[in-house]
Amino acid sequence: MARNETRPIIKLKSTEGTGTTYVTRKNRRNTPDRLVLRKYDPKLRRHVEFREER
Repeated sequence: MARNETRPIIKLKSTEGTGTTYVTRKNRRNTPDRLVLRKYDPKLRRHVEFREER
């Protein structure tokens, strides 16, 4: 079964420099820009911004 090219796998990296990453999928048609989400960083023990890296 082929992978769907409209929903690629992306990495979200912490903007605080801890090196924490999340792996998720996004819909390229609805969100063509880089994704920014507030998620939990276990090293800092608080929510911070995570940005899509390519």
